[in-house]
Amino acid sequence: MQKKKVVIVGAGPGGLASAMQLAEAGCEVTVLERRDRVGGRTSAIETEGFRFDCGPTFFLYPRVLAEIFHSVGRDLMEEVPMERLDPQYRLTFGGDAGGILDCTPDMDEMDRQIAKFSPKDVGQLRRYMDDNRDKLEKFRPILESPFNSPLDLLRPSLLAAASKLHPFRSLGKELQRYFSDPRLVIAFAFQAKYLGMSPFNCPSLFSILSFLEYEHGVFHPLGGCSRVSERMAEIAEEMGVTIRLNEPVDSIEIQNQRVTALRTAQDRYSADAIVVNADFADWMTKTVPNEIRRRWKDEKIEKKKFSCSTFMLYLGIEGIYEDLPHHNIHISETYDRNLREIEVDHVLSADPSVYVQNACVTDPSLAPAGCSTLYVLVPVSHQSENIDWSIEADGFREKTLDQLAAIGLGDIRERIRIEHRITPDDWVNDYAIYKGATFNLAHNLGQMLHLRPKNRFDELDGVYLVGGGTHPGSGLPVIYESSRISSRLLLEDLGISTQFIDESAKGIPEPLASAKALTPSPTI
Repeated sequence: MQKKKVVIVGAGPGGLASAMQLAEAGCEVTVLERRDRVGGRTSAIETEGFRFDCGPTFFLYPRVLAEIFHSVGRDLMEEVPMERLDPQYRLTFGGDAGGILDCTPDMDEMDRQIAKFSPKDVGQLRRYMDDNRDKLEKFRPILESPFNSPLDLLRPSLLAAASKLHPFRSLGKELQRYFSDPRLVIAFAFQAKYLGMSPFNCPSLFSILSFLEYEHGVFHPLGGCSRVSERMAEIAEEMGVTIRLNEPVDSIEIQNQRVTALRTAQDRYSADAIVVNADFADWMTKTVPNEIRRRWKDEKIEKKKFSCSTFMLYLGIEGIYEDLPHHNIHISETYDRNLREIEVDHVLSADPSVYVQNACVTDPSLAPAGCSTLYVLVPVSHQSENIDWSIEADGFREKTLDQLAAIGLGDIRERIRIEHRITPDDWVNDYAIYKGATFNLAHNLGQMLHLRPKNRFDELDGVYLVGGGTHPGSGLPVIYESSRISSRLLLEDLGISTQFIDESAKGIPEPLASAKALTPSPTI
């Protein structure tokens, strides 16, 4: 029997996970990647012996990817060794109140630190954890299933979860039910930024994000999160998948609303099914003729709400900041105003919050001897007429370096050996991300579940979506889950068994049991 041909557009995490699963099912799989390396936003930036993750640096909730690896006969923690971080990250608060919180899964230690912020909030973290443990259990069927129509909202699993979701309550308001100190509210709500949103606009159901960190751990894959994508590509090729780099799709062939082939400058690829792992809005508006789309026309996409973008500095420095933990988040004194400037006003902030990864305290292999890497991320507006990055980038770079003094890096300028920069314009031009919105379509109530572009794309037959632009949404765990949902739908439509996917969780070892826990980093 002739193998079914599947072509995957994009070698990001969702596309690579799909390639592994579809190859395991017996499909002939080809991956077309427009850039010169795999990973997309989870690729590596390498220069002069320094290695940086381009995008995600937090590896959370390894269970989903561990199950995908298990379904193809592999062990995630053996293929990509990881270390669990403790502390998970350090939060530094600006302003007169100030304060430092070294976030750890040790609940007793967290209560000790919380007592310094607000004695009456001691014990509330345990209550939050208990509530969200139950919430995740009820919410998992929603994350793991496709949503094709409003009728899917009546599923028993969703109705059972309804009492826990509070869809019209923001994440910030949800955390105010537990913590009276506003700094502690932010400490357990800032994770909305993983979705590119303000916690005060993000639905409360995403309180599970912080829970996942404390319950299941924050991990560092040795070599960085990019190493996960690289190993997935290696495994896919070992399974017979063809990965073609530097080969963007120029056009598609359609017969009776079904995509039958993709064309690149190098070749034509016929297919029984297409998986799109490219940025949804960018790929649709550039590749699929507007006149044949009914629901997702250019004009409608333009009006959708998109996530924030990021201003990035990748710094190779002399020496290493030994007293700085692996992950660090500086919460600006004007946090609320900063959020409004990003999402509403679309202007640059004079007092931005900043994230810094000091990965070499965990993984010295990322830099030459005697040196280390600093990854610096500042949430900013997606592309807007209010911000001209050709004019603003240099000044904002200086502002960002000034902010680093708040976490003890006042001498950073004199230690920089190499520097790479990405602005929202670069996310658009180099990474093909619509408006530079690095977290895709925003995760508000009008753009979730059946209102998000569907895993089985309903505009074109034979097309399936994976990645942050479809259900369940952004963030590595749910992107991997999107690959499982879409692979199952594709295989069912082609009449191929999905038993290996359905049984992937059976007999799998607990991912945490295979991961080495780190000794806590020293505190300042």
